Amino acid sequence: MNDIEVLEAVIDEYSKAVSHYPPFASAHEGLAVLQEEFEELKAEVFKNNHNRDYEAMRKEAIQVAAMALRFILEVKPKVGSAEAL
Repeated sequence: MNDIEVLEAVIDEYSKAVSHYPPFASAHEGLAVLQEEFEELKAEVFKNNHNRDYEAMRKEAIQVAAMALRFILEVKPKVGSAEAL
């Protein structure tokens, strides 16, 4: 995959997530989702070198990137809160 294909894959994964799931209710929820995806990537990376599936690692990394993008876009102060001012 080249850089454009990777970015397209991240955007596609992000689009799927936002079409299937409501926005993050809080920063804690966003972090939990991001951590879950990271743990799945970590599990793939920590496999024995002979059992590594580079396509699976790439897929998990794309999911991490998509959830990081979602976190960046969705986690913000609630309208009307002191933090939003």
